[in-house]
Amino acid sequence: MSNKFSTFICQNCGSETSQYFGRCLNCNEWNTIVEEKKSQISKSSNIKKNKKSKLFNEISSEKISRFTSGFKEFDRVLGGGIVPGSVVLLGGEPGIGKSTIVLQTAGKISLKEKVLYITAEESLEQVKIRWERLNQHCIDLKIYAETNLSLILEEIKKVKPSFAIIDSIQAIHNEDMESSPGSVSQVRNCSSDLQNLAKENNIALLIIGHVTKDGALAGPKTLEHLVDVVINFEGDKISSHRLLRSVKNRFGSTFEIGIFEMLEKGLSEIKNPSSIFTNKENISGVTTTITTEGSRPFAVDIQALVNKTFYSNPRRTTTGISINRLHQILAVIEKHLGIKLSQYDCYVATGGGFEINDPSSDLGVAVSILSSLKNIPPLENCSFIGELGLSGQVRQSNNLRPKIEEAVRLGINNILVPKSKYDLHNDFENIIKIKEISNISEAVDYALIQNYKKN
Repeated sequence: MSNKFSTFICQNCGSETSQYFGRCLNCNEWNTIVEEKKSQISKSSNIKKNKKSKLFNEISSEKISRFTSGFKEFDRVLGGGIVPGSVVLLGGEPGIGKSTIVLQTAGKISLKEKVLYITAEESLEQVKIRWERLNQHCIDLKIYAETNLSLILEEIKKVKPSFAIIDSIQAIHNEDMESSPGSVSQVRNCSSDLQNLAKENNIALLIIGHVTKDGALAGPKTLEHLVDVVINFEGDKISSHRLLRSVKNRFGSTFEIGIFEMLEKGLSEIKNPSSIFTNKENISGVTTTITTEGSRPFAVDIQALVNKTFYSNPRRTTTGISINRLHQILAVIEKHLGIKLSQYDCYVATGGGFEINDPSSDLGVAVSILSSLKNIPPLENCSFIGELGLSGQVRQSNNLRPKIEEAVRLGINNILVPKSKYDLHNDFENIIKIKEISNISEAVDYALIQNYKKN
């Protein structure tokens, strides 16, 4: 027996109320609450009773061996490849290349596995036009254009693919619900049914999701909790570089990144990211730091421009690092080096606009600021690693050894690091010159004073 009832759901956060409010009581957004009617069906008679509990030692892990996506960078973000039965949510700005990377991945996987690509936003002919432009090859790849959830579930059961793609979840609707496609109820219900089907049939499922104007994944937060992996596809529409960044991964490390370049015939992997974020020129205001994203170290240039201000409030602008982090670094320089930076505008940017979250880049930022202020190039072919404490000391850095190994691979001759309890000199003797420092004064004396004396 089924009966219809109404509920009021916020389209921003997904909270439900029994009556309409102009403002959501949970997220405080205005005019986001919409009345939705849905069916309440008793499902107690359909509960499956054939599943039994098992001892942990009785569970076999043979059937969860990963298979490759065809991109090493994509596999890195996923934790080593695609896990059968997993559900992956891929989000990104419109036009960033989500459908492109997914179609290329589908073609590569179809050379060894059965793939079903479900397009809910485009016709079969439109997908074929993109396929021909990308000049891809496939063997066992089927395309299905449909927006009805029931028909999609039937097609997946019929084809029984190893890998299925939903493009996109906001365009699919369940006809048993009266709310419009893309609403919180539709997204939540459709995602839940697709996830159950994927788990029951051991099908790897990739779902493309839209994002809001703030860059967050559209739909209820339960959507992110429901899936196994959440990946953001990032990049500037003007720049050709694209980043895959995992923010949730039940099968690998989070905040792992994969780097691609958008070319005429689709996305191409960048296997040496340090080459696109660094420049070998030794000029004032530019330093190189080794940062870590996930388990991956690579080099990034930090550029600073310090200029005399003509206003009472100096400008502070950043690209790629937190503005609050810059304010803290400037305060440390003023306090412990006695330099009045309040009289100067300060602009800091990372190479390629890459966003750095690793605090070990502090030392590179500080040296680049002082290098620009004094108009003195830093020590040639040198990298700077270390987190600045408020007392002026250079604190220990995580993953120091892999960072030094990355510097060696890039041919860097000198590196400034915090004092370590490990014997780094013996491990890298005659390979790279390691200078261990304890505070910012030592770093400045070593990196800038030597060049100042030469000049």
